[in-house]
Amino acid sequence: MAVVQRSEFTLALNQVASERGVDPIVVLETIKNAILAAYHKDHPTPISEQVQSGKTDDEEAEFTVDLDEQSGETRILENGKDVTPPGFGRIAAQTAKQVLLQKIREREKDAIIEEYSKRVGTVVNGMVLRFQGPNIIVDIGKSEAVMPPAQKIPNESYFLNKKISVYIVEISEEKGREIVVSRNHPNLIEGLLKREVPEVASGSVVVKKTVREPGARAKVAVYSETSGIDPVGSCVGQKGVRIQAVIDALDGLEKIDVIQWSADPAKFITNSLSPAKNLSVTLKEEEKIAHVSALKEELPLIIGRDGQNVRLASKLTGYNIEVEGSDEKEQIEPSTEVEEDSRKEEKSTEEAK
Repeated sequence: MAVVQRSEFTLALNQVASERGVDPIVVLETIKNAILAAYHKDHPTPISEQVQSGKTDDEEAEFTVDLDEQSGETRILENGKDVTPPGFGRIAAQTAKQVLLQKIREREKDAIIEEYSKRVGTVVNGMVLRFQGPNIIVDIGKSEAVMPPAQKIPNESYFLNKKISVYIVEISEEKGREIVVSRNHPNLIEGLLKREVPEVASGSVVVKKTVREPGARAKVAVYSETSGIDPVGSCVGQKGVRIQAVIDALDGLEKIDVIQWSADPAKFITNSLSPAKNLSVTLKEEEKIAHVSALKEELPLIIGRDGQNVRLASKLTGYNIEVEGSDEKEQIEPSTEVEEDSRKEEKSTEEAK
């Protein structure tokens, strides 16, 4: 006995397949399996019928679904014989519709995840959508992303509909395919600089390294091989407007030091400890230790609050920096090149403030 489904559904199948990029053959095979499962659920084969028909467990009846994708005709076949029960057409139509909608949702989710997987490592604009336990769900446009507690800025306040810039860390497979975003990742600052500084976006200025203590302070080492471009000045901007825009995107919680990168470790360490000046640096290359001598009045600038400045400088340069104060100016004789560079860095940092 043949059951004819609504022709509108067949038209919908073809329309959706072409519009959403879903393969009709795959969808039809899934629909067949779902219809067969629905048939077995509502019409289980009694054991007595198997005995009367002479079938054993090893000779179970083979059920198949014959679905005509053109006419929508659906039949249940047992070893090639039509055993479609009366009224099964409505169940078949509902099952097929549910499977089709599920396939559409899965296809759309896969397409969105595939799009955002190409954007891992970039910064996007988002909005706090809701709170899910300790996690924050962020609307990032076409999809929702998860920001775990470990990716938050510790002293930042989050509330519904708050607009934030986030860094896409990864596509997590732990709980389905989730987009994980961060507010405390060092590369968030680099992405914000690309947004605010045309020279960084074009590659004229290169961000060599970024270190952060989220919600407190960050140091960014920049470099440029293009003549006539001051990498620090480009990032800071006139009267500090560019770096201030980055600070504002971090809710105004972090002070950002823009540092001139140098291939000379001693010079780079001197730059990283700005605004302190008149420094003498002695390196132990094998142990990666830098011994820095400075006047005692410079020590507070070098060390920073709770050792923050020297700690970040150590992370930025890769050297364990040991600081020693001196009362005698004659003992500290920095080279003219290092001294001038420190003064230039100090001026740029003061403009950033």
